[in-house]
Amino acid sequence: MRIAMISSEIAPFAKTGGLADVVGTLAAALERRGHEVSLIMPAYRCILQGDFALEESSMRFSVPLADRHEEDAVFKARLGKNISVHLVRADRYFDRESLYGTLAGDYTDNAERFVFFSRAALEILRRNPVDIAHCHDWQSALAIVFLKTQPDRYPELRSCRTVFTAHNLGFQGIFAESAWPLLNLDRSFFSPEHLEFYGRINFLKGALLCADKITTVSPTYAREIMGKEQAFGLEGVLQRRAGDVVGILNGVDYGQWNPAVDPWIAERYTESNLTAKRSCKRVLQRALGLPALDKTPLLGMVSRLTSQKGFDLVEKIFDPLIERDLQMAILGAGEERYEEFFRRAAEQFSKKVGARIGFDEALAHQIEAGADIFLMPSLYEPCGLNQMFSLKYGTVPVVRAVGGLRDTVENFDPEQGTGTGFVFGPYEPQALLAAIDRALRAYGDKKAWTALRRRAMRKDFSWERSADAYGSLYRQLRT
Repeated sequence: MRIAMISSEIAPFAKTGGLADVVGTLAAALERRGHEVSLIMPAYRCILQGDFALEESSMRFSVPLADRHEEDAVFKARLGKNISVHLVRADRYFDRESLYGTLAGDYTDNAERFVFFSRAALEILRRNPVDIAHCHDWQSALAIVFLKTQPDRYPELRSCRTVFTAHNLGFQGIFAESAWPLLNLDRSFFSPEHLEFYGRINFLKGALLCADKITTVSPTYAREIMGKEQAFGLEGVLQRRAGDVVGILNGVDYGQWNPAVDPWIAERYTESNLTAKRSCKRVLQRALGLPALDKTPLLGMVSRLTSQKGFDLVEKIFDPLIERDLQMAILGAGEERYEEFFRRAAEQFSKKVGARIGFDEALAHQIEAGADIFLMPSLYEPCGLNQMFSLKYGTVPVVRAVGGLRDTVENFDPEQGTGTGFVFGPYEPQALLAAIDRALRAYGDKKAWTALRRRAMRKDFSWERSADAYGSLYRQLRT
């Protein structure tokens, strides 16, 4: 089938998080299965100034915005064997330091930027019709809304079916009513039955209402968003569309995240030969200024430093945790309170805590390879990738039983000799601390710990299975 994916970020071109990785690797997996795949994304400054082979195309568009038209051009690039990447160039919108905002907050014209992007994506598709238009997150959600509500404007796409993937319901693209004229939609669509959301415009809600099929990035998350706690006000919409919601677990690109081939780590290793993991641990300890203690368990975290990721729990258990015989390796950026907390912790406990505020691709790989235990105590986690990376690296995860964490990590049972990690349920500090203590006790049994690591490394969360599930969904829409 001919499949177009529309996304505000796609690896390796532009990335702020897992969305970019998912779109790029899913596209490549679908291509390997014989589909004709194209990608559409903005031409950000980081792309125009990056080391990418870009070609100018003959495509030029005039996109309606309120009572005016905005012009754009299209650059092209390639991904995989023959995936066409269409890059919407409109420097007034995308030639900026960051994708969505600065440390001071989101760009104030994000509504206009992504209304424009959604319209431009449809103009590209008019010239390159496809069987399936697959949009990701709120930044491309309006492409589905425009296609559904204004079919006469896009006659070339009448047979195109639509899929919308909600990667995280915590981000919905909500804007003031004053932005409504930008959409060039009839005023009747600003109502609770359509895009209106408590007096504001909700881009994501529009796609949930209009898409032919909705996917989430794990089966458990598909169930969780039917309830109030995880839907962020959209539970009613999702309950009405429940028959069209499918949970498909994200995959991992084992060409990049695999200790047998990883170029970033000190020594490569496999499930059958874990000796080199000790070298990776020593190199990580040295990189973060920690003493090289082979027998002391090293806990790793690579994450956005936000409450969603469970850092309020980590903060609350930190005093008793740091009294244990362990070390911690932290990499991430996010909320200022957590950045400052870990800076202070690294200064005060310099022999036990190593923290790097920011993001460092090499260090992220080195933590996965060098740590013994990986913490992901998330409040909610639509899928999560780091727990799957950790399993492959034999870095045993401690996770909360939510979303994709629940779908990918099996709780360790010492009596049966089963499981791949340590899972806890209640979002409570003591529940997290108890799970870490269980991991530390297991770490003390070398034979059981080695067997646990090897079970974890045998798990297969490659994209091939997920691509098959998406292929089946696309076929359902074409029959």
